[in-house]
Amino acid sequence: MGSSGKTLRRLLAGAALIGALAIGLHITRRRPAIHRVAADLRSPLLYLPLDLRTERSLRVVRSLSTRAATPVASGVEVSERTAEGTEGAPGPRVVIYERSDRQRPSGALLWIHGGGLVLGRPEQANTWCSALAADLDVLVVSVDYRLAPEHPFPDGLTDCYDALVWLNDRAAELGVDPGRIAVGGDSAGGGLSAALCQLVRDRGGPAVCFQLLNYPMLDDRTVLRTDHDGRGEFVWTPASNRFGWTSYLNQEPTPDDAPVHAAPARTADLAGLPPAWIGVGELDLFLDEDVDYATRLEAAGVPCELHVEPGMYHGADQLLLKNQRMEEYRNRMVAALRAVVG
Repeated sequence: MGSSGKTLRRLLAGAALIGALAIGLHITRRRPAIHRVAADLRSPLLYLPLDLRTERSLRVVRSLSTRAATPVASGVEVSERTAEGTEGAPGPRVVIYERSDRQRPSGALLWIHGGGLVLGRPEQANTWCSALAADLDVLVVSVDYRLAPEHPFPDGLTDCYDALVWLNDRAAELGVDPGRIAVGGDSAGGGLSAALCQLVRDRGGPAVCFQLLNYPMLDDRTVLRTDHDGRGEFVWTPASNRFGWTSYLNQEPTPDDAPVHAAPARTADLAGLPPAWIGVGELDLFLDEDVDYATRLEAAGVPCELHVEPGMYHGADQLLLKNQRMEEYRNRMVAALRAVVG
């Protein structure tokens, strides 16, 4: 027993040493990429490997984030409803944020959370949604849409559409001006927001007055690229992007085609869409697709304000909530919304 115990301790010590060396090597390899990040946006969390590559890794991340909920702003009431489905079945759960003294009718924002189409829930954006409700005196509705790979396209988009129809149909009951309903989201939620705007345009309603797209996930063809020029090193990587799009499309992306409204960047005709605000970081994997989409919106006659934040990686505004520059970045979104719904 004594000999076996010594052997086990040696094996464990060896494994610990190998693990420490591997971590050290990983940190050394990450340093050049981190040096590209603006100094005020750096965080120790950027050294962590965060790739999503398999359903097993997805289950682990989901288990860690299942109960993640950010604080609610003071003076904001939160409630839940179930939206009616457009096909007779129950629709998605929606989380509603509003000030107790909200003046009615007010504008409204349908918010769609991020998570690479495979992660997330409305409560992860409690702070953001409740702050908008408080600052702009509007109704904010966050939709709990179905996630891939269990629910591939079009399930998630259908839920977002159902939530928008419900918000529009219940405008009088909810104290909302139906002419001042905007949609918005971050990352995958931004991509779903863009797709939703295309869908309602093609179906003839309901009306959307504005789209707020924060580093939106718009183009599955980014998965096919290898020339990222060092972008996508942090938070949402090329490997995670491949997993997210493959899960959502229920197949690997191809150069040729994707289902209509699945990848908003593939839509040729962007005329007639709502005015937009698009923000993205200089080091974000989605930089090229977002800049291209903004350029094409303008070319199609759709007013679009584009903001590219120097030295910013994907999700930095959420990772660094008290960072002055990220507060200024978020204030740009608030100002854009205030102009149309506030």
